[in-house]
Amino acid sequence: MLPSLILLAIVVFAGATPAAGSDARYPSKPLRIVTNAVGGGADFIARQIALGIAAPLGHQVIVDNRGNTSGEIVSRAQPDGYTLLLNGGNFWLTPYLRDRVAYDPVKDFATVSLTNSAPNILVVHPSLPVKTVPELVAMAKARPGELNYSSGSAATVSHLAGELLKVMAGVNIVRVPYKGTGPAVTALLGAEVHMMFATMVSVMPHVRSGRLRGIAVTSAQRSALAPEMPTIAAGGLAGYESAQLFGMFVPARSPQTVIGRLNVEIVRLLRQPEVKERFFQSGMDTAGSSPEEFATTIKADMTRMGKVIRDAGIREE
Repeated sequence: MLPSLILLAIVVFAGATPAAGSDARYPSKPLRIVTNAVGGGADFIARQIALGIAAPLGHQVIVDNRGNTSGEIVSRAQPDGYTLLLNGGNFWLTPYLRDRVAYDPVKDFATVSLTNSAPNILVVHPSLPVKTVPELVAMAKARPGELNYSSGSAATVSHLAGELLKVMAGVNIVRVPYKGTGPAVTALLGAEVHMMFATMVSVMPHVRSGRLRGIAVTSAQRSALAPEMPTIAAGGLAGYESAQLFGMFVPARSPQTVIGRLNVEIVRLLRQPEVKERFFQSGMDTAGSSPEEFATTIKADMTRMGKVIRDAGIREE
């Protein structure tokens, strides 16, 4: 009798339907990566990843551009591994920048992997007689409120990088806002302002031509995008770190096996030399992390930048 019961149990178990995405049949249909507007950094990353993971997953991966509603859409999606979110740092800093947010960036999502990092570089006009972070800080302390920096829209990384330096160095440097990175760089080239925290792509050609002077990068470690540049942290502001981070998410309560499969394919893709070079040419470092490492990075960024945003009264435009 016992062998028959064991056989029956095996048959029942074999015929049971597992949770969506929890077995080798995932994925069984196309996937969708929801991201921001066409043409931005998140869109570029989403398209590179979609192209790169489609073949190993065996299904098409579609990029769905939804602008500022991307987080809300994915937060309400089925947690089955078929709707993903590719977004950047302002996504998890949104609760500090708006009065109302339709989702919780921590509770409503599960992290898959940090995908990319785009550090800024602190540049000054050559007429400003400083070449290092200590020299700049010393001048700012000697001339409170006289030095200024240009940036694009409020709450962008270039803005937050400047406010973080002000807090950590204890200096008063005035922000001069412009309608985008391009006009902000143009203003610096024309000596309308003293400095800027700019993307590598937008200013490195000017640094190499001598029209601007590079002081330091905003990342925690030296960047392969400008290996000759020291970090701001190494210039006396230990712990300083600011960069545009991007990563992949899925809705909370998605199966761990799904998250694991997506993580494997994304990290494998980001480690390919030709993929790293493609992002490098666009001013981005590739990352590739475990879900846990990405979650830790987000928590640290929210702690560090959340206080800066609150103290400076920064609101998203």
